[in-house]
Amino acid sequence: MLWGMPISIRRLGAADEALLGQLALDDADFDLADRGTPLEPLTAEAAQRYLADPAVLHWVAELNSTVLGHLYCIRLPLRSGRGQELLLYEIGVRSAWRRQGVGRALLTHMETWMRANGVVDVWVLGDNPEAVEFYQACGFERDQSGPVFLLRTIS
Repeated sequence: MLWGMPISIRRLGAADEALLGQLALDDADFDLADRGTPLEPLTAEAAQRYLADPAVLHWVAELNSTVLGHLYCIRLPLRSGRGQELLLYEIGVRSAWRRQGVGRALLTHMETWMRANGVVDVWVLGDNPEAVEFYQACGFERDQSGPVFLLRTIS
């Protein structure tokens, strides 16, 4: 229940290729930056690979079959320490549903999964002030070592 409404949160699975494609097309409504340009959906083959990958944790929050928000994580194996952690890659809530607890509900669901699967650490790159404020309000702490984010695209 969220604000008295019966929302459900579920992990995307093999039958969700169409929903995954719709999330890409609706991306501007989930994005704080409001890029206004939809993402290109994966091909059917790529969507099947994505949804079948056990490291992919992608949940949706729904109300009456309408997606209100989604959260996408990657389970990362580590070569030492606890042996695994999560990278919270993306969370998005439809603009009409922001500040109503959908994002927190998704994070709570992720944390429940973490406890059940022995994962202790989750990290995220906050790329804008609103995101950083949201994550800090949800208990995330800024890493003072200040990692540098670098990208290389191979063409």
